[in-house]
Amino acid sequence: MVFTINISPKVDQGTLHSIYGLKQAKKPADENFPFGRGKEVYFWSFIVAILIFALGGGISIYEGIQHLRYPNPISNPLINYIVLGLALLFEGAAWYFAFQGFTRAKGKWGYLEAVQRGKDPSLFVVLFEDTAAMLGLLVAFVGIALTQITGIPYFDGAASVVIGLILIGTAAWLAYETKGLLIGESANRPVIKGIREILKSNRLVQHVNEVLTMHMGPDFVLANLSVDFRDHATADDIESVIAELDQTIKKQYPQIKRIFIEAEKGGDNSGNLV
Repeated sequence: MVFTINISPKVDQGTLHSIYGLKQAKKPADENFPFGRGKEVYFWSFIVAILIFALGGGISIYEGIQHLRYPNPISNPLINYIVLGLALLFEGAAWYFAFQGFTRAKGKWGYLEAVQRGKDPSLFVVLFEDTAAMLGLLVAFVGIALTQITGIPYFDGAASVVIGLILIGTAAWLAYETKGLLIGESANRPVIKGIREILKSNRLVQHVNEVLTMHMGPDFVLANLSVDFRDHATADDIESVIAELDQTIKKQYPQIKRIFIEAEKGGDNSGNLV
């Protein structure tokens, strides 16, 4: 059985890459990276997904097919059960702590909503990895048990193929969820709506054109705002309003670290952009 090769190393490598990404993301901004390195988290989370596919799913399916082509009887299933039992114990503990952390971090969102709307992939990458590992171990256990009960060695290879499919499915979902963040995903719509409301509430703002946001990291949002000020507003008025809006927006949404406000006449279509 190949489960001891295809699951545990995959989780260790994925977790290490997530930790490395978090460490890199904390580096301060410099001349080459004026907005910091927050997107390192997204890049390494994407790499984790590739590793799960290449090292986990691909090898598991390959080994499973080999076992189906050249089946070998299990000589001592007791050893396999002991290894699986210990692996389930350790993986179960890791999954529990990951699930507890994810539950606290998601707040009022549902679990699926938290994955879709969350901007910190490190919150769910580890949980996904541990969940895939747990499912893989359970499938391996069933495969060994069926092989022992029926005497049909093909269940062993079939279990490896199923494990590979689980890992590939997990990798595909992780890649999908981190892709948008990697290429420049906007802030959540409630945040964008809130920014618009703050802008509209100012007495010197006649029209809000564009509210463009992008996550530079889990807790770093860049906002580029286009505002049409009233014609009677002087340069000094606009300067004061911009400073006031900057302070108000950052106070209400601490994740917004940098704000650029551009004075621009409103158009018919620009207001539809977010």
